[in-house]
Amino acid sequence: MSMLTPPGMGGKYRITGDKYPRMRRSRRRGRLVLALVASAAALGLVGWGTLQLIDVFTGGGKKASAAGAKTDCGTRATPSASAGSVAAVPKPGRITVNVFNATPRSGLAKQTADELKKRGFKIGDVGNATKEYDKKVKGAGTLLGPASSLNTSLPVLATQLSAAERRTDAARKGTDLDLILGNGFKALTTKKDADKALAELAEPQPTSTSSKKTC
Repeated sequence: MSMLTPPGMGGKYRITGDKYPRMRRSRRRGRLVLALVASAAALGLVGWGTLQLIDVFTGGGKKASAAGAKTDCGTRATPSASAGSVAAVPKPGRITVNVFNATPRSGLAKQTADELKKRGFKIGDVGNATKEYDKKVKGAGTLLGPASSLNTSLPVLATQLSAAERRTDAARKGTDLDLILGNGFKALTTKKDADKALAELAEPQPTSTSSKKTC
């Protein structure tokens, strides 16, 4: 036995000459190392993902909220159509107006009818008001038409006498309107103001009815 041979080792592990036995590592030990490395990597990924979630629900969420507040926070107005949301606005030339005088002043109905005709309206009957209205209209006048005229032709005629009261009659037939002049009548609305009101009626502009903060 060579002096290099450790005690108790012989056989194939006997060292002779310049040859030495090769000691192989256990395969189980190698697998255990690989398992430990894989477990460590998995734990690292889980920890990184947890940190990302924490950042989103804490610092990241606050940053996003602050950014949203800068861009979206403000006062927004809720638009609404003016002129009573008129469904369809006919032109004066398509509206027939009957003019009746409920005042003691003579000739007032014809004078007013002539002015309306100049402004493009069609004129129907002209004369004194019936007993139902004669000397009973205290204001500037009353505009009377069928139910279908409430948001169509009646507002158009109202531009010519803005102070007049508007009424509809469900039992009324036809499309004609009545302009009943009352004791408070002095004159029709000036043509300039009436034309402006007609233009706004034809193209209603949105108006701010309420404000709402979005932040």
